[in-house]
Amino acid sequence: MTYVRPKFRHPELPKNKLGYSVDYYEGALSTLCAGCGHDSISAGIIQAAYEMNVEPHKLAKLSGIGCSSKTPAYFLSNSHGFNSVHGRMPSVATGANLANKDLIYFGVSGDGDSASIGMGQFVHVIRRGLNMTYIVMNNGCYGLTKGQDSATADQGSKNKTGHVNLFEGIDLASLAIELGATFVAQSFSGDKKQLVPLIKAAMNHPGFAFINVISPCVTFNNNMGSTKSYDYVRQHVEATATMDFVPEMQEISVQYDKGSQKSVTMHDGSIIQLHKLAEEWDPLDRQSAVNAVINAKAKNEILTGLLYVNPDAHDLHHVIKTSDRPLNTLTKKDLCPGNAALADINAELR
Repeated sequence: MTYVRPKFRHPELPKNKLGYSVDYYEGALSTLCAGCGHDSISAGIIQAAYEMNVEPHKLAKLSGIGCSSKTPAYFLSNSHGFNSVHGRMPSVATGANLANKDLIYFGVSGDGDSASIGMGQFVHVIRRGLNMTYIVMNNGCYGLTKGQDSATADQGSKNKTGHVNLFEGIDLASLAIELGATFVAQSFSGDKKQLVPLIKAAMNHPGFAFINVISPCVTFNNNMGSTKSYDYVRQHVEATATMDFVPEMQEISVQYDKGSQKSVTMHDGSIIQLHKLAEEWDPLDRQSAVNAVINAKAKNEILTGLLYVNPDAHDLHHVIKTSDRPLNTLTKKDLCPGNAALADINAELR
């Protein structure tokens, strides 16, 4: 059996503005279980990068350990990549971003990788406002070690062995909003129409963008009683809004009923167009977003879509006032201003 993707593609595949067809954004063939939701998310990432005209060599993809963290091998094979140790992807992303802020940073993690061993790293990468897109492929179990409940498994959820989870699950989307993430969304791996615009908007956001994607594990957590199964999610999903992402300089021609439209203008002139579905929800209001998630959970609903966005966000480089140039381009002359400058600094301390 081979895991090498065939190179033949239809010669008339459409091309984006860079002249690339979608196959240029693909990776190796997946070795995950057939039907795994993670593969659908990978397909969404490929489609989003293709439609956003991303130059693959200007993107860095990072991951930790787990089924989800294998997926960077399955998309954007022409990009930079780093597979770190369990739960430590945010540290690697932070170091890489500080060295070269000109790259697009794309982190992929799982519910075990982020909500358990990597929780401390997850908390602080949000707090620092690192400019990256951070996707958690959330299946509520440890798929690489036979399906034990993860920290995001809902209380009362039943796994494949019949065990009922006794503990309250960690809600990563609510936590991200509380910690100050400036773009927070939630989606379902089986809803590509919703997921692709969310990924595009997250990649364009000038700060920490978090997307929690419910992605059922077909082997260990797709059974009756599981709140992360395909059937359960489809029966309990509720969207905040239908969404369009309109890139910069593109004419906006979307029409919505009076009172239901919400347009969010991003830092570079791009537009997020929202057709609101959830009542009493404002994506620009953190408290409203938190309330919407809590109210949905009280009704056993899984709220998906864009939950919260701050279009005026600033990233870590802005906060700590780094050089306008990427640090990896600075020369010895830039970093060592000479004895005269050192003498002036010492004089100020006397």
